[in-house]
Amino acid sequence: MKVFVSADIEGICGITDWAEADKAHRDYPPFAERMSDHVGAVCTALWSDARVEDVLVRDAHGSGRNIDARLLPRPTRLIRGWSGDPMGMVEGLDRGFGAVCFVGYHARAGAGGNPLAHTWSSSTLQEVVVNGEPVSEYRLNAWAAASMSVPVVLVSGDAELCAEVSAYDDAIVTVPVIEGYGASTRSLHPDDARARLDSGAREALRRVGSARYRLEVPSRFEVALEYKDHRSAYRKSFYPGARLVSPKVVGFETDAIYEVLRLIQFAT
Repeated sequence: MKVFVSADIEGICGITDWAEADKAHRDYPPFAERMSDHVGAVCTALWSDARVEDVLVRDAHGSGRNIDARLLPRPTRLIRGWSGDPMGMVEGLDRGFGAVCFVGYHARAGAGGNPLAHTWSSSTLQEVVVNGEPVSEYRLNAWAAASMSVPVVLVSGDAELCAEVSAYDDAIVTVPVIEGYGASTRSLHPDDARARLDSGAREALRRVGSARYRLEVPSRFEVALEYKDHRSAYRKSFYPGARLVSPKVVGFETDAIYEVLRLIQFAT
């Protein structure tokens, strides 16, 4: 079995401020190491399963150059940087994979469970709404995986996101490692987080083949991108098929999640 891992940073234990997620800031290095440690714990657990023959990690935060490959077990493979492929945070995923794990993921824009809550772009987008419901990066990427018939089996991150995931599909193993309260956080000790990620990943793989994953891909996507600045919305409304719904909202409709991801690629 091939397993795909998509990793972000805003849902790792301890992270609290945007400076800690910014590669150019002096506060960043310890959290890049912790992101690497979280992913390493999951990958080590994945390789413990005799069925696993390949683990591919997508570094999906910021520059795409955060994870230290030395902290990953051999022979894990790692995707760094951004090619421009609309699959973005799940670039490299295809129908040949048997499972997907999301590590370090976070609450959606507009949610209160993480000081760093956002959806795709914290600088330009206020909210991303699909079929009338605000959505997270998890949901968009999970739909992308489901469209290829590859189940998401593990999600780690903040408690707000983990509650969202469980509400939609309780077959998915969730590992909450951080809780947000306004601009503050409460987190597990990094060693405890690593232990829970290890056991969570092992349990997630045990369920593969017997669990019934329920996340369904909508047959139609009515997307509304709400921008923080009306000037950005106006400019992005010229994306093919998009329209300006209101001064700060761009609308778009499609029947394919790939087209939603392509819109976000060019409209953020």
